[in-house]
Amino acid sequence: MLRFLTAGESHGKALVTIIEGVPAGLALDLDAITLDLRRRQTGYGRGRRMAIESDRAEPLSGIRHGLSTGAPIALLIPNKDWENWQRTMYVEAAMPAEATGADRLPVTRPRPGHADLAGFVKYGHDDMRNVLERASARETAARVAVGAIARQLLLAVGAEIVSHVVSIGSAGLADRLTVTFDRVRALAADSPLHCADPGVERQMIAEIDRAREAGDTMGGSFEVIAHDVPPGLGSYVQWDRKLDGRLAQALMSIPAIKAVGIGRGPAVADVPGSRVHDEILPALPGRNIRGDAPVGVARPTNNAGGLEGGVTNGEDLRVIAYMKPISTLMKPLRSVDLATMTESPAAIERSDVCAVPAAAVVGEAMVAFVLADAVIEKFGADSIDELVRNWKAFRARTAARFERP
Repeated sequence: MLRFLTAGESHGKALVTIIEGVPAGLALDLDAITLDLRRRQTGYGRGRRMAIESDRAEPLSGIRHGLSTGAPIALLIPNKDWENWQRTMYVEAAMPAEATGADRLPVTRPRPGHADLAGFVKYGHDDMRNVLERASARETAARVAVGAIARQLLLAVGAEIVSHVVSIGSAGLADRLTVTFDRVRALAADSPLHCADPGVERQMIAEIDRAREAGDTMGGSFEVIAHDVPPGLGSYVQWDRKLDGRLAQALMSIPAIKAVGIGRGPAVADVPGSRVHDEILPALPGRNIRGDAPVGVARPTNNAGGLEGGVTNGEDLRVIAYMKPISTLMKPLRSVDLATMTESPAAIERSDVCAVPAAAVVGEAMVAFVLADAVIEKFGADSIDELVRNWKAFRARTAARFERP
C-alpha cells in the first residue's frame, strides 16, 4: 500500500527518498518535516557531524500547492559535509579538478560490530568505505523525512506518535508502562535525552560521560507510543500481515537495533498469564476508558501494548527497541588489516558516544510508516478525503456495536 526507497551515502552529495502510495489531497507541512529532521540531530552524546549538518528535505515531486497529488513523492536532503569529502567520494571515473576536501586512505581495518567485514565479504570490495558509507546511520535522515509524511497522514485519522528514552547503560526507568502518552508528549523539546524522569536522566548522562572519558560508547533502549490508533489494523490471518511482526521488522532495520518488544516485551516470559493478559470489562463510570475510545470496553492494563493477535485493539500502541553501543570506539578494539592480514586496531570514523535519543526519532518514523501503511490497507482510498470518510464510518459502526442493550 505504502512503500519507500532511500539512496545516498553518509558523505555523498545528498540523500534521496521516494515515497509511493500517499493518497492525493493530503496537506503536507514541510516545516514539520524539517522539525523532525532537527530532532534526529539532537540528544546528549552526539558527535561533531551534528554541528555541521542542518538537515532540510527539498521536495522534488508528488506535491503541488502544498497537497500530495497521489504521485510518488521524492525528497532530497543535501549533505553539507559533502564539500569536505568530494576528493574521497566523487562518482566520476576520474576525480574532477574542482573536487574539494582531503584524500583519505582506503578503509581496510573492519570495526567489530559494524557492517564493514560482512560487506567486504558479500560485495567483494577492497575499500570498506563502500560499505560503511551506505551502512551508516546517516541514511536514517531520509527515513525520518518519510516518517514525517506518514505522521501527517496518521493525524488525519486522529493518531499521534511520541517517543522517550527508557534506558542508557545501567540507568533506566523502573516501569516504562507507567509513563503515559501525555507525560511523554509534555517533555521539553530541548530535554537532553528525552527521558520522562529527570533523576534517571541525570544518571543516564553520567553513563554517557563515563563512556566518553573511556573512549567507549553506550547503548540503551527507547519506547515509541502511538495514541488513538484505529483498532483493526493488521491481521491474524497470515504471518506477514500481523502488525507486530511488521513493526518488529521495521524497527530492527534501524542500525544498531538488536531487539524489539511489544507492550511488556520480554518480561512477559517471567510471570504467569494472570499477571500478563489485560482483562476486558464493561465500560462503567470510573473504569479505565477514554471518552473517545473507539472500542467500548475498559482495559485496566495494557501489557499487550495495544496489539492482540497481530491486530490493534484500540489501546495505546507501545513498542520498545533496544540499541547496542555504537561500533566506532575512540579506543578501538582489536581487528585485522585485510590488506596485510595482520592484527591491527579497528578503524576510527567520526561518530557519537550515544545516539539512543536520535534512534528514538527514527523509531517514531518507522512506526509511523508501518501504521500509515496499515491505515491505507484498512481504509484504502486514492484520496485523503475518501480515506477519512471510510475511517469515520468504521468508527461509527464500531461504536454502535458496543452500545448497551
